[in-house]
Amino acid sequence: MKKTKRILLGLAVPAAVLVLWYIATTFTGVPNTILPKISSVILTGGDMIHTGQLPADLGISIGRVVKGFLASAVIGIILGSAMGMSQTVNALFHPFITTIRQIPMIAWIPLIILWAGIGEGSKVIIIVIAAVFPILVNTMSGITGTPQGFAEVAKLYKLGKWQTFTKVFLPHALPQMLVGLKLGLGVSWMAVVASELIAATSGIGYRMNEARSLMRSDKVIVCMIVIGIVGIVMDKIISVIFERMTPWIQINAKRE
Repeated sequence: MKKTKRILLGLAVPAAVLVLWYIATTFTGVPNTILPKISSVILTGGDMIHTGQLPADLGISIGRVVKGFLASAVIGIILGSAMGMSQTVNALFHPFITTIRQIPMIAWIPLIILWAGIGEGSKVIIIVIAAVFPILVNTMSGITGTPQGFAEVAKLYKLGKWQTFTKVFLPHALPQMLVGLKLGLGVSWMAVVASELIAATSGIGYRMNEARSLMRSDKVIVCMIVIGIVGIVMDKIISVIFERMTPWIQINAKRE
C-alpha cells in the first residue's frame, strides 16, 4: 500500500470523529459540561499552554515516567536474563512473578499509597510494578529462544558467563528485549496517569481529576489529547531506537 493512501486512511476515522463531534455540539444542544465544542477545547488548550499549566504538569508526569521506566528496564532486563539463562533462578522466581503479574496495576495503588504516601516515590513504584513485567517476560523469552547450539559453541570455546551473555544470548534476544521495552514504556505512561488520577497534587492525571471535579470537560479532553500525543511520540522514539539497534531485521523485512 502506498504511503499517501495509508496516511489518508489513517486520517479518515479521526476526521469522522471530529465531524460527529461538531454535529453533536452544534445541533443537538448537548451541555458543554458533557461535551464541549471543538472551539472551546482549542481555546482552553491554548490558555493552558500560555499560562504554563500544561507544560508544567506534562513535565512532571514525563519525569516520573522516565524514573519508573529506567528502573523497570534495569530490573526487567537483569532478572529476565538471569531467569532465561539459569534454571535455578527461573525455578526460584517464576512462581512468584507469575502470581504477582496477575494482579492489575491499579489494584496496587491503595497499598502503595499506604506504604509510601502520595509523594514522588509512590508514583515511581507504581510505574515499576506496571512496566517491569512486559520487559522481564520478553527478555526471558528472547534469552530462552536462543538456539541451544549457540550456547554449546560458547561452552566449547570456554567463554565465561558474561561473554556468553554478550556474544551469544544478547544479540539473539535483543529484538525481543526491545519489544518488551516498547510495551513497558507504554504501560509506564498509563500507570503514571492512573496513579495521578487517584493520588497526586501535580501532573497531567491530577489536572484531569481537578477538571472533572470542576465540571470542566474541555480541560479533561485537552489532557486526554495530550496524553495520546505523548504516547504516540514515545512509541515512535522506541521504534526508531529499535530500527537503529536491529538493522538486520529491517533489511530482512524489506527483502521479504
